[in-house]
Amino acid sequence: MRGLTVIVAAADGDRLHAALTFACASAASGVPTRLHLHGSAVAHLARPIGMVGDAGYAAQGLPTLGQMFEEALGLDIAISACQSGLALAGLIAGQIDGRVTMSGPIGVLQMADDDRILTF
Repeated sequence: MRGLTVIVAAADGDRLHAALTFACASAASGVPTRLHLHGSAVAHLARPIGMVGDAGYAAQGLPTLGQMFEEALGLDIAISACQSGLALAGLIAGQIDGRVTMSGPIGVLQMADDDRILTF
C-alpha cells in the first residue's frame, strides 16, 4: 500500500491544522503516514503546541492544534522537523516533543519512496 507523506512549509497554524487533519484521516484509514514540518512551520512545535485560532476551534467542539498533534502521534504518524527550521524558530531539540525526529529534505524524500506527497 502506498503511504502518504504530508509536508508543511509555512508558519501558518491553520495550514498545520489542516495538514494534521488530512494526516490523521489517512492514518485512520490504515495508510502509513508521515508528517514533516519544514522551515518556518517548525515554530509551531514549541511547547505548548497551539495557535492563535485554537479558541475558535474549541468553541465549536473541534480539536485544537495541540489535540490534533497528540491524535496524530496516537495514530502512529511519524512526525519529523527540519533542523534548519528549528534554528529559524530559535529552538533546540530539547524544546520540542521528544517524539518528533529531525530530518532534512533528503531524508524525507528517501523515506517517502513511492508515497503520495501532499503539501501545505
